Amino acid sequence: MDDNNRAYLFGQILGTHSFLLKDGFLRPDEYSEIAEHYFLPGGETGTAATVLASLGVCVKMDGTQIGREVAPMLKDFYKDKTVDLSSLGTLQEDAGIMDYVVIAGLVRSPMGRFQQLFSSGTRWWSIPREEDIIGCGAAGIDPFFGEESLLAAKLCVKHGVPYVTIDTPHNTFLHRHAAVNVVSRECTSMRYKGMSAEEVMAQMQSESDGLTIITQGGDDMLYARRGGDIHSMKPFNVEVKSTLGAGDTFKAGCVYGLMKGMGDDELVRFASACSAVAISRFPLPLYPPKLEEVEALIKG
Repeated sequence: MDDNNRAYLFGQILGTHSFLLKDGFLRPDEYSEIAEHYFLPGGETGTAATVLASLGVCVKMDGTQIGREVAPMLKDFYKDKTVDLSSLGTLQEDAGIMDYVVIAGLVRSPMGRFQQLFSSGTRWWSIPREEDIIGCGAAGIDPFFGEESLLAAKLCVKHGVPYVTIDTPHNTFLHRHAAVNVVSRECTSMRYKGMSAEEVMAQMQSESDGLTIITQGGDDMLYARRGGDIHSMKPFNVEVKSTLGAGDTFKAGCVYGLMKGMGDDELVRFASACSAVAISRFPLPLYPPKLEEVEALIKG
């Protein structure tokens, strides 16, 4: 296997119950008709793995441990795909980590038990393995798993594997050593309250030589490096079926861009096109972006 076509992903891997509503979003005390319901792989890392496999990449995936309900679904879903689940641990006597997402066009509402899980004092995720990272073309690391996320980043640095992270503050190891840090509007509004996107970018630039991308939903994305100008790019205009997985797909596009040696403009445009294709269909895991679709949208 070509090492340059291998990616390592560490982070959230869930079983996602998604509900696409027929006539608009939930309203208090009113009935809502479910148009479609699926139980499929989700989470920032699970979705990114699905997208990268669709783009032709071989993926080693690790992170959230899987339980008795989630494990069979994941193994069946990925059995014919280029995603290796062999490093995933098992949650004994547990159904596995799941979330529930209600969707209506541009609006979605996720539900889960993550506050309870993170406050339980129990580690329900794996410890990154050095042998999984050595030789990979690029990696994607979710920041949610504390010391284990940090270890994954340190192993990437040790072995010269460029990595993409998401929603990571400017004053952290993960940001300082990332090849790409994708920061969402949700993150900037929570962690940098009252600051403009340009002010946030200035802080990001001052702490890293990597590329920082600030996404803003349907508004222009900003991207920049230390000492350079702040650039902007307009997202692709598509008809939105569901925004579930848009950011995770953008992350996958960045990982792919790193593996292919894309420059900053090309990488941001490619990741944006991946995300645009993703939001034009539902459910994303069954219809992930294909390389020819992404390239056609870029040329469009």
